[in-house]
Amino acid sequence: MKLPKDKQVIVERHNKVVYDCGDSVIKVFNGNKPAADILNEALNLARADQAGIDVPELIEVGKTGASWAINTRKVEGKTLRQLINEDPDVERMDKFVELELAIHSHKNPLMNRQKDKYKRMIESIPDIIGEATRYELLVRLDGMPNHTKVCHGDFVPSNIIVRENGSMCVCDWAHATQGNGGADCATTYLHLMLGGEQEIAEKYLRTYCERQGCSMAYIQNWMSIVAAAELARGRVIDQDYLLSMIDVVDYY
Repeated sequence: MKLPKDKQVIVERHNKVVYDCGDSVIKVFNGNKPAADILNEALNLARADQAGIDVPELIEVGKTGASWAINTRKVEGKTLRQLINEDPDVERMDKFVELELAIHSHKNPLMNRQKDKYKRMIESIPDIIGEATRYELLVRLDGMPNHTKVCHGDFVPSNIIVRENGSMCVCDWAHATQGNGGADCATTYLHLMLGGEQEIAEKYLRTYCERQGCSMAYIQNWMSIVAAAELARGRVIDQDYLLSMIDVVDYY
């Protein structure tokens, strides 16, 4: 895969750089990123598209130099995060939650199973939690309702592109699974909190529960599981907060 000379950096993270290449967007991962992870992300994107969700069109998966890359058709618009930053007074939470619930209305039986993924992640956590806590988390996970909804896994404003006509496209499907929408909600809440957006996180949680018709206690029971999974990603800087979420009491 060849990068054009006039490419522009959209965003840069510790493990990837995303380039605007005119008609397309190319996400280049660092050389340490396992090929299986990149191929899985591309596969998730294709399967989300297959399920009928508005996502960027997948063009190519390949290598540029020693690094793997994913090339998608460019979607014109601004991210929801940009729009919030530009005008924080405009109410957007209903649309945000409405889009997430719309994603959850889709199914694709070929996506990885959410419970299997969380089980692997919890079992891989370093010895920062005890065996008893690990066991209790796995028991709680096993007892949560089994659903087969498409779940994005990182549903945050920066991953939503809003076109001029108001339609919304959802990108970055690296963490997608089929499973329980409550876990997806808990993940979004935690990511907003970890980003220092407590007010938005609390408003999001209330809106989601109202629109979905579920209790906050139900989502909170997922939070300990999701927090443990985040620890498995090696998020050292957020470790204390995530551990505090794992230590929640039984909300039922």
